[in-house]
Amino acid sequence: MNREVTLPLIVDDRGNLQVAASDVSKLLRTVGGRWLRLVETGEQELDEDTVAALTIELAKLADRIDVACIAHSSGAP
Repeated sequence: MNREVTLPLIVDDRGNLQVAASDVSKLLRTVGGRWLRLVETGEQELDEDTVAALTIELAKLADRIDVACIAHSSGAP
């Protein structure tokens, strides 16, 4: 299954990004990690399989953002 995700980015009136892609990918990984810790500690009644699946998807999205940024900065098409 091919799913495309488009993230709107906040730019100022000169076209400069206001949120760094590295911050977005770090946030995605952090959210997933915190969910996993909640499951491990039992603080919340969360379904372990669902949290694992969501965390994996967040990590994949973060990876895609990182790869796209690397490709962009290296001039790759």
